[in-house]
Amino acid sequence: MTVLRDNLTSVVGAKTARALDNALGLRTVGDLMRHYPRRYARRGELTDIAGLEVGEHATVLARVERVTKKPMRARKGSILEVTITDGYRRLSCAFFGNQVWRERELRPGRNGLFAGKVTAFRNTLQLANPEYELINPDDDAAEVDSFLAEIIPVYPAAQGLPSWSIARAVRQVLDTLEVEADPLPERLREERGLVCLNEALHHIHRPPSWEALDAARTRLKWDEALSIQLVFAQRRHSAGVRPAPACPPKAGGIAEAFDARLPFELTEGQRQVGESIAADLSGEHPMNRLLQGEVGSGKTIVALRAMLQVVDAGRQAALLAPTEVLAAQHARSLRELLGELGRAGELDGADNATRVTLLTGSLPARQRKQALLEAASGQAGIVVGTHALIQEHVGFADLALAVIDEQHRFGVEQRDALRSRGAGATTPHVLVMTATPIPRTVAMTVYGDLETSSLRELPAGRSPISTTVVPVAEKPAWLQRAWDRVREEVGKGHQAYIVCPRIGDEPPSDTGERRPAIAVLELAPQLAEGPLNGLRVGVLHGRLPSEDKDAVMRSFASGSLDVLVATTVIEVGVNVPNATMMVIMDADRFGVSQLHQLRGRVGRGDVPGLCLLVTEAVAGTSTRARLEAVESTLDGFELSKLDLEQRREGDILGAAQSGKRSALKLLSLLRDEDVITTARTVAQRIVAADPTLADHTGLARMVAETIDADRAEYLQKS
Repeated sequence: MTVLRDNLTSVVGAKTARALDNALGLRTVGDLMRHYPRRYARRGELTDIAGLEVGEHATVLARVERVTKKPMRARKGSILEVTITDGYRRLSCAFFGNQVWRERELRPGRNGLFAGKVTAFRNTLQLANPEYELINPDDDAAEVDSFLAEIIPVYPAAQGLPSWSIARAVRQVLDTLEVEADPLPERLREERGLVCLNEALHHIHRPPSWEALDAARTRLKWDEALSIQLVFAQRRHSAGVRPAPACPPKAGGIAEAFDARLPFELTEGQRQVGESIAADLSGEHPMNRLLQGEVGSGKTIVALRAMLQVVDAGRQAALLAPTEVLAAQHARSLRELLGELGRAGELDGADNATRVTLLTGSLPARQRKQALLEAASGQAGIVVGTHALIQEHVGFADLALAVIDEQHRFGVEQRDALRSRGAGATTPHVLVMTATPIPRTVAMTVYGDLETSSLRELPAGRSPISTTVVPVAEKPAWLQRAWDRVREEVGKGHQAYIVCPRIGDEPPSDTGERRPAIAVLELAPQLAEGPLNGLRVGVLHGRLPSEDKDAVMRSFASGSLDVLVATTVIEVGVNVPNATMMVIMDADRFGVSQLHQLRGRVGRGDVPGLCLLVTEAVAGTSTRARLEAVESTLDGFELSKLDLEQRREGDILGAAQSGKRSALKLLSLLRDEDVITTARTVAQRIVAADPTLADHTGLARMVAETIDADRAEYLQKS
């Protein structure tokens, strides 16, 4: 009998176990059992070719349509070109060298599984030297019918380890697998109509029918949803153990004075969210609230009013930004909004004024020492900074509120450290802000312990932004036209951003056959000496000294620079109304939401904005579809759903930050809202009665297996 915790070597042999470990990081039987098929096909049916991506290792079930042999130009030998089709689209397979025997084997009309790395040749998708396994049904009619009815699992594969090799290993395991104890209590399984885990694992890999496959998927989705919601339920339960400092509103305080001097009316959304936050801050239960809204929807005003309520209570607030550029921008913005109310101790400061202090890692020694003193003594009611705020030697007199801007840009440990900075035995209230709209199910799953508030109103007075994809592989002349458009905008007295994925002072990461991403330090001089010759071109990136960053931003904001070539340090918070155009190089290397944030830097004045997405992505790929989605709409909430649909949903659980594989293999955050909602209710009920899961050892084990220790810690902290 084989059990989930067994090492694979003892079941499939050392050679296969080593291949599974090296290619996919699968070491135990449980790891392999949770490496679920990516899709399923019925023998005799073909798998869609549409949506393949350059660089991925793909497996397709297709029919040989045409075979052509051509001589190689550079050296002796021939190339065998095999065109395969799924009935709608075609894919080229190229076999190099004299492989005459393949021509006899790969005859038109034959069906098979073809696996290999997807490349692009002359703007056409291709598999170079793919591995394949042809389907050879027996001549017996009854056996042929059985063969055609069989459901074929197609697994996520890797170089040197095609889908059918994984399937063989899975079959070996399933022949002896027995799940010893089902982690879900029998009562819960009956209540939800769920099959047992043993049956689910067998049928997800070797489904006897589509109905059995659906039942298996439903059960395994429940394991994922309940595991995540149990972690959050435990965290919500423990949040009340350590109280937060109560900061009720104060009549006649700085918050009222600030509202009285506002030069505009708050939107209805800002008022409603503000009231919710004010109520949260008034109590001793720590506030944990997510505030999301489009660029320019007024999140900063909402956060500042919350910080002033804390200052009125005699305590401090901290605003944590992901970059020094954004931290400095926030500090300037808060001081401008507060006016004399933010100049405590100065001659023109109001009687009830506070002080806004900026603290970043690259401040000159004297300024840094002064900032540290103001934070530790309580002179600064509001402290703005980067992750430097949460280093051990930074102290606060009485931190009661932590505002985290663009929280997805921070590491887990950094966010957790800020929460522990309350005075005495208290924990600060936490307000998380994001300009990347998040679907409700994502918020429930990723920010499971946060109350969510949204500002959906579009910014008043914002100019429209038009977005165009520039496919330089197909239309290289369009790139020169893009630089001509930059010159035209500057000629009208406007300014432009050019965004690159890489700085250029670091060794490019290994991208295999893909060229390194375009870099700021390489592109800027090329433009200044070539297409943009004569224009004032500046450079901005995250590794510039703090003073240099501020100087560049001041120059651009004042109009002393025409063009700013930058990395994503300008993604959020940077506000230059005269900037009307943005060119994003290698746009396919950015996510949908990130592209949406970047283009929000233009169209901030009274002139329409223009954003060009320059890409070599091949037409018809899902990468190109992502860019076309950004081109088609300015609705950030709609784009957030598209973003989620077009990438592996589990990635948003922080696989990149935790260094682990995705925790979500089957659960769809968009399509499985009912499962997620019900699992949240069940988890709350279980944890209320058994906070440590001491009486539910099966569930505790399921959490550990579904969400390994590192990811559980990540979820606890994020």
